[in-house]
Amino acid sequence: MIDLTCFTLTESAHIAHLVLNKPEAMNTMHPTFWRELDAALTHIHAQGTARALVISSTGKHFSAGMALETFAGAIQMDDQSPEGRAAIFDVLTDMQATFTKIENLRIPVIAAIQGGCIGGAVDMVTACCIRYASADAFFCIQEINIGMVADVGTLQRLPKLIPLAIAKELAYTGRRMPATQALQYGLVNAVLETPEAATAAALQCAAEIASKPPIAQWGTKQALHYARDHSVEDSLKQMGWLQGAIWSNRHVMEAVTAMKTKRPGDFPALKTLHRFNDLGQ
Repeated sequence: MIDLTCFTLTESAHIAHLVLNKPEAMNTMHPTFWRELDAALTHIHAQGTARALVISSTGKHFSAGMALETFAGAIQMDDQSPEGRAAIFDVLTDMQATFTKIENLRIPVIAAIQGGCIGGAVDMVTACCIRYASADAFFCIQEINIGMVADVGTLQRLPKLIPLAIAKELAYTGRRMPATQALQYGLVNAVLETPEAATAAALQCAAEIASKPPIAQWGTKQALHYARDHSVEDSLKQMGWLQGAIWSNRHVMEAVTAMKTKRPGDFPALKTLHRFNDLGQ
């Protein structure tokens, strides 16, 4: 594993569990948070041993979003020149790429959300595949309340998860959406009584996912995300190419045999990935 201060990262039974662990700061997103999240996601993606990732949190709130002091110190948003405003684009592109790593991870990602999921935290959880919430959870597009536009994924992903008019209402008003309403509109898969129950549900779902062939989960995630952003005709073509690339008689027979004999399936892990700049001569 890797050294982290804003998170803890563990892996057991092919399930990676990434926990935000700065409850005293309401798990706000400052530069160290971004660096460590990017590093943790890169590590999980490259290793290939985990078959599902659960992201949960500690304390009263899942996350209060971006630490506002970041933009008064570590990152200057210079609006005094065209060069400074152009740099804002590049800073945001870098931040957006970190949350996109959640979406592009080779395995399904499940969020367990308690208390406030505010501002940048909404950007984060909308990049996940599945969301469980505790009864005290709420969601808030906080950016409009502080005079800015949500800019790290919420406005692009949320309208594909809930009705557009509801997404607009939340984005224009900065109102809080309680967990029960989030369930009604399909933002969360279930509402559990306590944060512990929400995390347990996320881990149980991850265990079910981890019992299936990792390559089939990879292919399923690829197909779902492609279909979300393309026509049915194009998505069916992509599905044919995808299935042709990863089809395995061995996996199918093993899955069927395991199901019939009520034993765990024996499936190979995804391959470990290596970046060229990490390799020697």
